[in-house]
Amino acid sequence: MKKFIRGMWFAFIGVICLLVLVIVAMWNGLLGTMPDIEDLQNPIDKYASQVFTADGVLMGTWNKEGGNRIYVDFNQLPDDLVNGLIATEDERFYEHSGIDFIALSRAVVKRLAMGQKSAGGGSTITQQLAKQLFSGQSPNSFQRALRKPFEWIIALKLERCYTKEEIITMYLNYFDFLHNANGIKNAAKVYFSKEPKDLNTVECATLVGMCKNPAYFNPIRYNERTRDRRNVVLQQMEKNGYLTSAERASLETKPLTLNYHKVDYREGICTYLREYLRQIMMAKKPNVKDYPDWNKNKYYEDSLAWEQDELYGWCNKNINSQGEHYNIYTDGLKVYTTIDSRMQKYAEEACYEHVAQYLQPAFTASKHGAARFPYTSNITKAQFDAIMKKAMRLSDRYRVLKDGGMSEEEIFETFHQKVPMTLFSYKGDVETTMTPYDSILYYKGFLRTGFMSMEVATGAVKAYVGGLDFDHFSYDMAMEGRRQVGSTMKPYLYALAMENGYTPCDRVPSIRKTYIVGGEEWTPKGGGRGGMMTMRQALAQSDNAVSAYLMEKLNPHQLVNLLRKVGIRNKRIDPVLSLCLGPCDVSVGEMVSGYTMFANHGVRVSPLLVTKIVDSNGNVVASFKPSTSEVISEGSSYKMLELLKAVVNEGTGRRIHGYVNCEMGGKTGTTNSHSDAWFMGVTPQIVCGAWVGGEDRDIHFNSMAFGQGSAAALPIVGKYLKKVLGDKTLPYDKDARFNVPKDFDTCEKNDDSDSELSIDEIYE
Repeated sequence: MKKFIRGMWFAFIGVICLLVLVIVAMWNGLLGTMPDIEDLQNPIDKYASQVFTADGVLMGTWNKEGGNRIYVDFNQLPDDLVNGLIATEDERFYEHSGIDFIALSRAVVKRLAMGQKSAGGGSTITQQLAKQLFSGQSPNSFQRALRKPFEWIIALKLERCYTKEEIITMYLNYFDFLHNANGIKNAAKVYFSKEPKDLNTVECATLVGMCKNPAYFNPIRYNERTRDRRNVVLQQMEKNGYLTSAERASLETKPLTLNYHKVDYREGICTYLREYLRQIMMAKKPNVKDYPDWNKNKYYEDSLAWEQDELYGWCNKNINSQGEHYNIYTDGLKVYTTIDSRMQKYAEEACYEHVAQYLQPAFTASKHGAARFPYTSNITKAQFDAIMKKAMRLSDRYRVLKDGGMSEEEIFETFHQKVPMTLFSYKGDVETTMTPYDSILYYKGFLRTGFMSMEVATGAVKAYVGGLDFDHFSYDMAMEGRRQVGSTMKPYLYALAMENGYTPCDRVPSIRKTYIVGGEEWTPKGGGRGGMMTMRQALAQSDNAVSAYLMEKLNPHQLVNLLRKVGIRNKRIDPVLSLCLGPCDVSVGEMVSGYTMFANHGVRVSPLLVTKIVDSNGNVVASFKPSTSEVISEGSSYKMLELLKAVVNEGTGRRIHGYVNCEMGGKTGTTNSHSDAWFMGVTPQIVCGAWVGGEDRDIHFNSMAFGQGSAAALPIVGKYLKKVLGDKTLPYDKDARFNVPKDFDTCEKNDDSDSELSIDEIYE
């Protein structure tokens, strides 16, 4: 008997020692994955970065996999929320050190031994936090039981590293309340359209009730069930002394009322800019091997940006407090942009009103019954088929089927089989049955647009529109997309002429002439009326013959050099005579930046998108200032203002005064077959640029009535300026004047200038 008792003691001591060894091994991560101490000390650093406008409006967040958590301090959490959570989930929260042995014992006895499933669990708030942060979901009950000891140990470590208030804060900031409501800030916004600090007692109890099981107690789908759970929370708050009996009884009678607000990572204002900033801030140093042969021009542009733009690759150029490169998805940064929320709203409204509501119906009607909708009738069948094959190969459908082992011929066949689908329209989604092939053509039938507005003096970008619907047309036509600029190139040519001694009053020949370009004959269309006209008249009427004449006199290489100075990064700019008519591809942002020199005494200002970046601790880790460079002389800029004002006062841009009455200059642009429509507007305080066109260059209006710059693009700038200059809360004055000296004579010539020639000399 003694041997048996001794054996039992040895066995008991052995089990205890084994348990101690197991616990020590688990504590040190020898029996499974245990988070590093650094992870335990910094779990709340992994939050979405926020992007703000210059006037303090939250534009949106950057996050991965829906983890759009935004940190909220403990002092911003309402007392009822904290008290309700403790009363319901962990009554002895302030008494234990991570494990509540009373609750654990109750759970073991009642749930396991007596089978009472309603007896409640034994997990503390700290254990639940450990599960959220480090443990994850278990596929079955057995694995769940195996993970419990790990959660206990992690909970103990968390209690050693953090105060009770910090643990509560982490729990509420991290919890997933469904419907992309990650964390209490998003939950308050999604379900009640409030900030957490503004939640009332009933709303706090509703959110606390969801913590038991947000899928089961989902207020969107199960209102009554969630209301009952809310009332359980109120009862627990009464039981623990946080509410009186009368308060609880009164609150229980209230209905569960929501102010639901759907949210996702793309929601918010200025989606295209946020996506552009996300890409450039996280960009890595360009490596030529990462760029296909057909896109080497992009490598050139990115390399310039890496060297010249502080914001480009900022995350990979700088180190955070942990000694790692910044990550916008997890570091909880606050990025303050130059965008003004009011001006952004006006810009989006102007683009939508003109393109979606006016131009799009006209374009669709003009293509009704077209054999190759939405392409021009001039396109050949071979060209059309090539375009469509390329479009199919670039689709997700093609990629998935190709990865699945289907041949290209088989894949193309599937594109001609009708399937149910949801189509986008400006009047709402449309449920229909259509072939994927036809759906490609359907989406290509939507006109695209790009718009940017920036301050003349500071370069601050105040409005940025990359398109009309980011979900369906995500390609950014403000900074990423490039299209031929047409006659909006001419002010650069004329600026070069001013630098070489010309004046707005000089007379030049409007004579159609044939030139030799690249060994072939080239005769510019447009203009060539015969006789002489002033430079002012020539630009106002956008005379192509005069532009060709000036280009021949000045040398195309000079124009290329000037284009580089105004910030155009496209490597493929050929120094040929036809460059004067704008055949090169340029972005809206580059054009707007270049035009700042006309109103800024010859100094070009690069686009300033971000003013500062603040880390999760409130420290300013980066500040940005505008980059400037002198491109032309002050005198030339004054002469150019005279020319640009003539365009809108008496030339191709005079329609602008149907929208706004202020001192301004501008230039229209229309490319061959009116594939691209442009308008650049210059006021004393703001420069604006708008582009309108199809996804492909062979998608365009059939006539100039709608397709030219003055009809398709100018109204966007006009509508925008009307709204901006009419808003008295904005610091822009419709009575502002260009800062040109009163005694400056725009017709004064340099003594050595020979810019004006006679007709006889021209023909010679």
